[in-house]
Amino acid sequence: MRGSARIGCIGDLLVEFVCTSKNGRHLRAGQYAGPFPSGAPGIFIDQAAQTGGDCIFLGAVGDDAFGRVELERLASHGVDTRLIRIVNGVPTGTAFVSYNDDGSRDFVFNIALSAAGLFESRADTIAALAAFNLDVMHVSGSSLGNPQMAAKVLGVCTALQRLGVKISYDPNLRKELIADPAYFDIVAEMMAMATLFLPSEEDAEALFPGQTLPEFAAALFARGMSYVVLKKGALG
Repeated sequence: MRGSARIGCIGDLLVEFVCTSKNGRHLRAGQYAGPFPSGAPGIFIDQAAQTGGDCIFLGAVGDDAFGRVELERLASHGVDTRLIRIVNGVPTGTAFVSYNDDGSRDFVFNIALSAAGLFESRADTIAALAAFNLDVMHVSGSSLGNPQMAAKVLGVCTALQRLGVKISYDPNLRKELIADPAYFDIVAEMMAMATLFLPSEEDAEALFPGQTLPEFAAALFARGMSYVVLKKGALG
């Protein structure tokens, strides 16, 4: 039953193409399957809606077939898409993924030169999110690699936090997206405002090298965080 929580999400909407063979690292010709609706924020809000949340997304897609793939998937699962801007003349963001035998993945993203970061972050957008009566706003670190998008994300989250909305943050570190020298300063800002923090094991090792979950979680709880959830892939 819907209504268990009112959840928002902000950031990059992409379609994904997956190489059907392994270990190519996008360096040799191969076949790619897709387009699949993707982008970590889009995947998150889609799953949140399917588990019963009342969900809304703030983002942007191009006025193209890939954008329609993304919008139709979210709308079909009950996500409120009214704050997803459709941008003329700019393509929907893309991610090309190649898997390796050791379980690692290589990505090629088009986020910075796509529609992904061209969503509105004005006062009327904040008012629309506030009127949705959000319980929590979720952010994925994939939306913070581009400085312009990161500034919008931080601005929206700061405004919502002042209105009493909790902030959820998944670091989702991607080496392909960490080009901005200020990236880890932005990560620190997000962690400072987050009530819920959801790092993977790889994220935790990068952000808290040599520390165990009890060690870094205790420090975060002391700073006012309420929940720290360590994601362990197939182990839950």
